[in-house]
Amino acid sequence: MPPTNAPWESAVVERLRSAFGAGILQAATYAGQNYLVVDGSICHEVLVSLHAESGFHTLTDLTAVHYPKDELPFEIVWIVFSMTSNERVRVKARFADGAEVPTATDRWEAANWMEREVFDMFGVRFAGHPDLRRILLPDEWTGYPLRKDYAVQQQDTVWVQKNLGIESGQ
Repeated sequence: MPPTNAPWESAVVERLRSAFGAGILQAATYAGQNYLVVDGSICHEVLVSLHAESGFHTLTDLTAVHYPKDELPFEIVWIVFSMTSNERVRVKARFADGAEVPTATDRWEAANWMEREVFDMFGVRFAGHPDLRRILLPDEWTGYPLRKDYAVQQQDTVWVQKNLGIESGQ
């Protein structure tokens, strides 16, 4: 039988719901993995609370998902971990194209390169980031390869011609 979503009830969820009310859109568990869906306007405050009050001192990952047909096409996902309770939580929030997401570098230094990667691959900007610039692709690269509207065979043909001196093989 495949796993299904189930409500996630815990002291952490109760405390967050008490503090943020309707801003906590969903608290659930799927295949043993706990996650929160939060309103984008309070995502930073939720992350700060998880860090300061619940012991989630490790940011293990930060990524994005692109849903180009949705009103809020970017879902940012933070995965935080508490060594004290041996618990991992995913925090998800949705944002409009062009909206700035609050940086998490003020809580976790590890967010620095992860946010740069999301910027480089998706074009999502992080407000307050200390050095937001491309990390994987050249500065002159056009487009964001992990957006679903970036065609599989698309590449910056001008950059390839100028820097590699070849025509695209695609």
